[in-house]
Order: sequence, then structure tokens, then C-alpha cells
Amino acid sequence: MGNIAWKHMALGMVALMLLIAWPFCLPTYWTLILTEIVIMGLFAMSFNLLLGYTGLLSFGQAGFFGVGAYGCALMLSTSKPSLAAALAVAVVAAGLVALVIGYLCVRRDEIYFAMITLGFGMMLFTIAHNWIGLTGGSDGLPVMDMPSIWIGQYEFTLFDPVNMYLFVLLIAFLGTWMLRRVVQSPFGLMLTAIRENKQRLSFVGANVQWLRLTAFVISGALAGLAGALFCLFNAMATPDFMHWGFSAKPVLMSILGGSGLFLGPLFGAAVFFGLEQAITHFTNNWMIFLGAILIPVVIFFPRGILGALVDRMRGAAQ
Repeated sequence: MGNIAWKHMALGMVALMLLIAWPFCLPTYWTLILTEIVIMGLFAMSFNLLLGYTGLLSFGQAGFFGVGAYGCALMLSTSKPSLAAALAVAVVAAGLVALVIGYLCVRRDEIYFAMITLGFGMMLFTIAHNWIGLTGGSDGLPVMDMPSIWIGQYEFTLFDPVNMYLFVLLIAFLGTWMLRRVVQSPFGLMLTAIRENKQRLSFVGANVQWLRLTAFVISGALAGLAGALFCLFNAMATPDFMHWGFSAKPVLMSILGGSGLFLGPLFGAAVFFGLEQAITHFTNNWMIFLGAILIPVVIFFPRGILGALVDRMRGAAQ
């Protein structure tokens, strides 16, 4: 392992230790904010597997996020709720829905792909909103009984913000680690090749549609995992999680942070919520200012804020 790899590993360990220490040093409010950043960062990174690595812009990612949230809420409403079973059902349900939708979407490119995913996302939102008997309709599906986590003889309740944050951080870390293994594998390299020139990849015998579909399913399953964590964090699942406007959040986060970097969307999530907290102190119309910030970022920092910082550091090192 080279010196650069060791440096990256050391920086990653330091960052992880700081994230673990966060709730013990700062007020509960900021622990809640960081919990949401971690969840939405995982959501944005699942989306970035499509945008940043495969070159596919999806406007229906919130649909899988919502499927995971409802799968988790329904499992926790059973007579013997289990956190492990709830997370597993959320991932499997979102993956299966992504398999069906992806099979119909991956045959198209660019704006056609984006519009088809938007249409399916709106269908999922309508189903969740109108199927009152299963989803609770516009009132949502509350989580009344949250199972505790037992470590030896010690019980940890997720109603405690610190315990919730540490649990979310652990699950998000595992999801991020798995996604990292995917993008660094030969399969991940073929996804990058699809983004660069899918015709050339097909000429050498690769099944581009199968590769796209696999990436779509992995992305949807991880979005479902993020949705399950968001359901636990909010103690409910609502149709708003599936709204097409919610699908814009991972797009904004990926652009802000940099879709060309693995951790760019996570950085973008931190910037997104940081701007929200800073601007809402002065006005409730914070989205206007976010749009005013996003425009120059796209124009002057096409690789995102984190991408620009990385390029600057590499230039200084040379």
C-alpha cells in the first residue's frame, strides 16, 4: 500500500473518530442535524452510483427511499418488531421495486431515462398517498414501538438522540463501505466505461443494459436503506418521502459536493444542511438563496465544491 493510500486511510480514521465523538461534545440539536446529514448523505451517494459513475440522471430516487421507509415502518408495526428484519425488508423491497422499474428504464438514455424515472416516482407517491389502509395516506404510518438494541446486558433505546445517531452512523458506514467496494470492483470500472462511451463497451461484448440494471438495483436498495434509517429517525413514514421534489435533494447534494468524487455527495449533504441552518436564521425563504449559491457553483465549479478543493490541493502539491 502506497503512501497516498495510507494517508487517505489515516484521514478516514480521523474523520470517523470525530464523527463518533460528535454527540458527546455538542448539543442535542446539532446531533439531530448530523444524523440527518448522514442519512441524506447515504441517500445522495446511492443516487451518485447512477449519476457520477453510470451517467444516468434519475428523478425517481425518492420512490425507493420511500419504499424502504414504508417497508421498515410496516415491519416495526408487527407483533414482534425487529430492527434487523425491518432494515432487511426495506433493502429487499426497494431493490425489488428498483428491479422492476429499472428493467423498463435502462433501455433509454439521457432525458428519456430521467423522465421515465420521474413518472414511476410520481406513481409510487400516488400509491402511497391513496392506499390509506396500508400506508395511512397523507397522515403517514407512525412507528409506535421502536425495538431497543442490546449489547450484552445493556439496553440502548433509539429514542435517545445519541444512540440513534451512533446507530445511523454504523449502518451508513456499512452501506458506504459496500458501495465503495462496488465502485472499486471491475463492475464499477465497467460502469465508468458506460458513462464515458457505452457504444465502445458494447462493441467489446459487454451487456450494457444488464450492467445498468444491476447498478440501478444496487442504487435503489441503498436508497431503501437510507429511507429505513430516515423512518427510524422520524419515527414514521409519509408519502412526502416519495414526492418528486424529494428526489431533487440527492441531485442538489451531488452537484454541490461533486458527483465525480465518491464522498462528494456526502460533502454536498453537509453543505446543503449547513446552508439551510445558516440562512434560516435570517429568512424562511432559504431555497431562494440556495438557488443563488447553486448557480455559480455549477458555472465556476463544475466538479463541485469538494472536487474544486481536491483539484486545488493536488495543484499545490505539484
